[in-house]
Order: sequence, then C-alpha cells, then structure tokens
Amino acid sequence: MVFQEINNSIELLKKIQISTERKEDLQPLIDYIESKVLVNKNVNLNFICTHNSRRSHLSQIWAQTAAHYYGIKNVFCYSGGTEATAMFPMVAKTLKKQGFQITKLSKEKNSIYSVKYAENSHPIIAFSKKYNDNFNPKEEFAALMTCDQADENCPFILGCESRIPIRYNDPKEFDNTPQQADKYLERSIEIASEMLYIFSQIK
Repeated sequence: MVFQEINNSIELLKKIQISTERKEDLQPLIDYIESKVLVNKNVNLNFICTHNSRRSHLSQIWAQTAAHYYGIKNVFCYSGGTEATAMFPMVAKTLKKQGFQITKLSKEKNSIYSVKYAENSHPIIAFSKKYNDNFNPKEEFAALMTCDQADENCPFILGCESRIPIRYNDPKEFDNTPQQADKYLERSIEIASEMLYIFSQIK
C-alpha cells in the first residue's frame, strides 16, 4: 500500500479524463511495459529531459509509485538529462504536498533526495544526472523523452530498446511568479494521472 495521503491523491487522479489522442501517444509505453511483464523480465524505464530537474523527476517518481499501486512487479524507474543540474526544490515541495515523504540527504548544489511513497518500499533516490550516468541502466531499457529539447539533442541513446516521446510542458516558465506553486502542482497532476493510466492498462 502507498501512504494514505498519496492514496487519497490517487483516488482523485484516477477520475481525470485522458484524451483519445493522448492515449495514442502513451500506447507505445504501455506496449513496452506489457512486453516485459509477459515474459517476466525487468521493466527499466529511463525518463529523460534536458536538465533532469523537473519533468523527468516527476515522471520517474510517479511511474514508480503507479507501478507499486497497481502491483506491477520488477519495475525500475530512472531519470536523466542531456546535462546534470539539480532537482528543482519546487518539485520536492509539490510531491510533499501530494503525500510523499521526502528527505534531503545532502546539501550541495546538486542535492540528493530520498523520496518514499510506501512504508515498506525502497525510497527513490533523486538527484540530477546525465541519462547515461552509472546510476542508470546501460541496456534493456526504454528511453522516455519528456521534453522536445532532449529528444532533439539525443539523436542516439546507447543501449535503449525503445525510444518513446511522452512530452510535457515545462513548469519552469512560471518560476518566480505568483503562479509557480499552482503550475508545478498542475504538471505533477497531469504526469501522475497519465502514469496511473499507463500502469492500469497492464494485464
């Protein structure tokens, strides 16, 4: 079971309608996950964005949570960028508001966070890194492009079995504005509802 507060968030998220057009965009990822589950292989998902600071982290964390929620075993979610920067602090604040337990493990510029979604599950270790960092899988993974720039700047990703664009708008454009918190929550809700939809389709 996920934490009760996350479960409460999920019950609301499951009511969000996803358009037919968007479901078509997400179907290749569903097919990839299902192809691995059917033969009892690990499902390695690497969510990639330019700076590995916002969208890729939200996607990684919500995908891992959705897999746990729907009882899909052997799912391992990662994230990376075309360059390493830092996980933007508003991402942690947004996820905390949705029920995640987040601990800052280090205080350097590129801080390391522990992100827990369930009492008895390993925490997700979140920090900014390149997509091919040693922390991430080197083969037998799907590369999930969460932004246009990463898709354009990475013409070839060594070791990936499938490359799937699932692009999201960047909440960064609302940084230092009165709408910042609302827009980060809006993006997290969008990503979460789609990750829940994806894993709900796995037989």
